[in-house]
Amino acid sequence: MQELLEKNSHIPIYIQIEEIIKQRIYLEEYKIGETIPSERELSAQFDVSRMTVRQSITNLVNSGLLYREKGRGTYVANPKLEQPLKGLTSFTEDMRARGMEPSSKVLRFEKIIPPVDIARDLMMEPGEEVFFVVRIRNADSKPMAIEKTYIPVKVYPELDEKQIMGSLYALIEAKFHQKIGNAVQQMEAAIVSKEDGKFLQINQTAPVLIIKRTSYLSDGRPFELVRSTYRADRYKFISEIKR
Repeated sequence: MQELLEKNSHIPIYIQIEEIIKQRIYLEEYKIGETIPSERELSAQFDVSRMTVRQSITNLVNSGLLYREKGRGTYVANPKLEQPLKGLTSFTEDMRARGMEPSSKVLRFEKIIPPVDIARDLMMEPGEEVFFVVRIRNADSKPMAIEKTYIPVKVYPELDEKQIMGSLYALIEAKFHQKIGNAVQQMEAAIVSKEDGKFLQINQTAPVLIIKRTSYLSDGRPFELVRSTYRADRYKFISEIKR
């Protein structure tokens, strides 16, 4: 395989190896969910040092194309889902638009007095209750995100656990016949918490994307505040910017 490399090129060898591995993944020589050859095997194929191969693989791991499992090897990752940062859609709608089957596992559903900052964002009076819902959101049975949602009880007093197994937005529009207006959304990168890492099936040092969204009905009333933690290895957000 060393003839594939141009060792006199101005392009570094490790970058050339990255591109060859990408091409093999594209051509499905290396299939999603399967291991690629070991560093030793690749260094022999390309007639380069293992350190050079390791640099190529590390870059591909950091870009999300590959992932490592300790003691087992390096695998081809599932492509990240792209989520445009425009339009107000639910997780269920997003997954179905991609031909994937969404599902939820409810970890908590209870009435609580929310923290002060949550109550303020939801325009609530002191002492008013919210439904506090914690759900794992799956796509094709694989965990994508964990959501912690606060819904004012005064807005939907008859809400129950069974109803929030699917899309809250669909429930509001179809059952309660209310129109959803807009949302304010914040995004930040973080390291996953120990508890969330367990549910998302990622290690304790894995990066995640955290999105806080406050959603409003068309009359301006806030009906939901949700803090979602997305697996960074399975999700990326796309924004189109015009001048």
